[in-house]
Amino acid sequence: MVTEAATGLEFVELSHEWGHYTPAFPGYADIQIHRVATIAKQGVLTQHIVTSMHHGTHLNAPIHLAQRGAGVGELPLEAFFGTGVVLDVPKGEWEYIEPADLDAAGGVRPGDIVVLNTGWHRNYSDNMEYFGHGPGLSEAAAQWLADRQVKLVAIDTATIDHPLATSLAQQHRFVGPHIVELPRRYAQRTGGDVRTDFPAWSPAGKLLARAGIPTIENAGGDVDEVSGKRAAFHAYPWFWPEADACIIRFVAILDPSGSYRLESGS
Repeated sequence: MVTEAATGLEFVELSHEWGHYTPAFPGYADIQIHRVATIAKQGVLTQHIVTSMHHGTHLNAPIHLAQRGAGVGELPLEAFFGTGVVLDVPKGEWEYIEPADLDAAGGVRPGDIVVLNTGWHRNYSDNMEYFGHGPGLSEAAAQWLADRQVKLVAIDTATIDHPLATSLAQQHRFVGPHIVELPRRYAQRTGGDVRTDFPAWSPAGKLLARAGIPTIENAGGDVDEVSGKRAAFHAYPWFWPEADACIIRFVAILDPSGSYRLESGS
């Protein structure tokens, strides 16, 4: 947490670091960063980047999962800033966030930005467990959020959906499974089959997309510092109308003094 001296506003980082060693989402090429000019040779540092926008902390626009949905730069500016709440919903391997968890966490209001803190962000690294074994939002919980007319949903996992209901573990339109070992692991540990136990593909994400609600994946940073609190949130992407997703800097803003009409964090 950083306090701005002139105003007393507190800023809390909710993003993971992004760069050369950002864990790549399975199935997508690694981030490529090349220096095309250096201080020693040209007197200026310039870098060339090739990346999927689904690496690291990023925002998904409705068009990512809903045909004819809005692209990143077509969403209104107010979608990326506003008041909301960080819900403390601790979950473990392959568990679902259900409506009862959201009810118990409490405090969601119409128009809120809702951040789901499952605790899984503490596992963030380049490993199969973080991407393939995490919890996810159930379709019923996604409907619960849509019914309350929230304007953005963030989660501290790699996918808004349960990972076994995505192309990480299943073939979808000739793509996947991106983590080939994952269906075998699930069968060995539970005796189940991912295709039978998770028949709908990305149901929570598609429901939110059809409702026009953007999502943020791989939230993290110091999210524990604001878990269970109301705050203002900043999550601005690029002004890129056709984008399905965009890397962002995700920040919570608190106003302990109450001077700026922002949440105090209480």
